[in-house]
Amino acid sequence: MSSTIGTPELNFEALLNAEQLAAATAPDGPILVLAAAGTGKTRTLVFRVAHLVQRGTDPERILLLTFTNKAAREMLARAHALVPGGVSGLWGGTFHHMANRILRRYANRVGFDSDYTILDRDDSKTLVGQCAKDLKVKRDDFPAPAVLMSLFSAAANIDAPLEQIIQTRYSDIVIDVDEIEIVRKAYEQRKQKLGAMDFDDLLVKCLALFRQNDDVSGRYCEQFAHILVDEYQDTNPIQAELVDRLAVRHRNLLVVGDDFQSIYSWRGADYRNIMSFPQRYEGAQTYMLETNYRSVPEILEMANACIAGNPEQFQKVLRPTREAYHKPGVVRLRDGEEQARYVTDLILRLRREGIPLSEIAVLYRAHFHALDLERCLPRAHVPYVIVSGIRFFEQAHIKDVCSLLRLMQSKTDELAFSRLLRLLPGVGERTVAKLWQMLGNTFDIRSASQRKLVSKGLRPASRDRWEQIAALAPPGKEDVDGEEIIRGFVEVFYKDHLIKSYENFDRRLEDVAALAEDVTKFESVEGFLSDVALLTNVDAAGDGAETEPEESVRLSTVHQAKGLEWSAVIILWATEGMFPSSRALQDSPDGDAEERRLFYVAITRAKDELFVCVPEVRRMRDGGVMYCEPSRFVDEIPSNYVKTHSVGFI
Repeated sequence: MSSTIGTPELNFEALLNAEQLAAATAPDGPILVLAAAGTGKTRTLVFRVAHLVQRGTDPERILLLTFTNKAAREMLARAHALVPGGVSGLWGGTFHHMANRILRRYANRVGFDSDYTILDRDDSKTLVGQCAKDLKVKRDDFPAPAVLMSLFSAAANIDAPLEQIIQTRYSDIVIDVDEIEIVRKAYEQRKQKLGAMDFDDLLVKCLALFRQNDDVSGRYCEQFAHILVDEYQDTNPIQAELVDRLAVRHRNLLVVGDDFQSIYSWRGADYRNIMSFPQRYEGAQTYMLETNYRSVPEILEMANACIAGNPEQFQKVLRPTREAYHKPGVVRLRDGEEQARYVTDLILRLRREGIPLSEIAVLYRAHFHALDLERCLPRAHVPYVIVSGIRFFEQAHIKDVCSLLRLMQSKTDELAFSRLLRLLPGVGERTVAKLWQMLGNTFDIRSASQRKLVSKGLRPASRDRWEQIAALAPPGKEDVDGEEIIRGFVEVFYKDHLIKSYENFDRRLEDVAALAEDVTKFESVEGFLSDVALLTNVDAAGDGAETEPEESVRLSTVHQAKGLEWSAVIILWATEGMFPSSRALQDSPDGDAEERRLFYVAITRAKDELFVCVPEVRRMRDGGVMYCEPSRFVDEIPSNYVKTHSVGFI
C-alpha cells in the first residue's frame, strides 16, 4: 500500500498537537496513553489507526475495542473519512461484539452450535425465574430474577465465586448461598439445552475458548498485528485477560485511558488493570495527553488541586489552551431548600446571560440530592430532563411508599390500594379487584373490620405482612406522622421487599430515607401528597411536555455525566456524607480515592462556569438541624483558586 502521509487531509503535524502526535505515531510495542479529561483521546485513537494504515498495515489486522457501539461507530466513521481508501476490514466494536464474531466461528469448541441465540436481559430474567420455580426455591423471600441475574453477572465479569459476590453485597443480611448456586447451575444447564448465551456468556465463553484452544487463540494473536483499546481504565478482569491473550504474540497493544476517571468499580471495572500496565508489559512506552481544550484555566486549576489528593496514580496536570476567565464559585448555603432556590435563580441568570438551558447541567452524587431542586424548578417554569433516569417522585419505589400515605388520606383511592396490595407476595390484579369489590369500592385503613376483611382474602404468607403494614395506621388516629409511617413501613416490610426485588436496593433505601425527611417539611401529609401530585402531573408537564429536551436543563448523577460536557455545571451537596458518599467510604477500601475521582469528573464536565454548592445544615423533623461539614474535596482546594460567597444567611 502506498504511503500518502503529507497530503492535506493526513498532515499529522498540522492536525495534532505534540502530545497527540507522539502517541498517534509511536513506534510499535506496548503503549499506554494516559489521556486526561478533554485532551482529545478519540482524536488520538483515530489518527493512530490512520497512521497504521498509511504505514502499510492491512486494516483487517487492526482490532479497535470500545465500550459502546456509539463510540465504535464514531471512531470508524472518522477513520473512514480520514484515510484515503478507507479502513474497510478493520475489526472495530465493543468487547461483546468481538467475542460474538469469534464465537460464531468456534462455538462448537465451547459446546454450542454456531447459530446460538443471544438472550436479552428480559429473556434472561424470565429463564432464571423459571429455573427457580422448577426447583421450588421461588419462595416469597427468595431474591427476584433481576437480583439473581445481577449476582450471576457480577461473578462472571470479575471471574469470582458467586459466594464471594453474595457475601460482599449482603454482608449484613442472611442469604442462602447454596440455593442461589443451585439456581445458577440450573440456569447454565437450561441455556446450554436451549443453545443460548446471555450477554455475559459472550465474554466468558470467548475467554474459555482461548484458554482451552491454543490453535484458536493463536490464529487471532497472529491476525491482530495491532490492538487498540479505548477507556482501558474501565476494563474488568475478563476483558483485560482477553486483551492480554490477543496481544501476546505481536505485543503491539495501545491502550488509552485515564486513571483519574476510574469510577465504575461497583460494576466490575478494575482500577488495577491500567495501573499495572507498565509492569505487565515490560518496555511499555507511556504517553500523556495533558493539553485540555474544554475548560477555562481556572476550572483546570481546581481540577488539578482536587485530584492531587490521590497519591497512588499516574501524575498528570491539565494544561489550558483557553484564555483566562473567572474563578469557579463555592457557594455556602443555609440548607437544601436554600440551595434549590439559589440554583434555580442561578440557572435563570445564566440563561439571561446567553447560556442555553441545554448547556447547563446540575450534577449530584445520588439522585435524592436533587429532590428539593426537582420541586423548585417547575415552580419557576424551568424545564429540565433527568439524564440519569426518571424524576424522583416517578420512581417505582417512591410511588410504592407514597401509596401507603395516599391510602391513609383517601378511602376511595383504588390505585393506591392496588399498588400497595400488589407488593405483597402472591397478590395479583385479580385478587386486588375481588377485594376492592368486596369492600364496596372503598377502604378505610383505620377500620379494624375492613382491615380484617382484607386479611381474610389473602393467603397466610401475605396476611402476616399485610397486618404489620396496616397496624401502622391504628384505628381512631386521624393525624398521620408521615415520617413515622414511612420509617415504620420500611422496617416491617419494605426493606426486605427492596432487597428481594432490586439489585440496587441500597440506593433505593437512601431515596426512601430522603422521602421520609422530605415529608417533615410540610404541615400535613395531605399537603405533601398534593405537592407531589402537582409536580408529577401539572407543573412538570406544563413546560416540559411541550418543550423539546434540548431546551431543558440537564440533571444527572456524576456517573451518568462521564464523557459529557456543558458550558455551565452546578454541583449539589458538596458536604461530607453526601459527596463523598458515606456509604461508598464504608463499603470499599478505595472509597476515598474513587470518590475523589468522581468529584474530579464532575469538575471537568464544565467548560466555562462552575459552581459548587455547600449547604451547612439538613433540616430535621423536630425543627432542629444537623450541621454538615464541607466536603473534604472542597476544603482541600486552595482558597485563592475559587470565589467563595454565602447565600441565605441573616
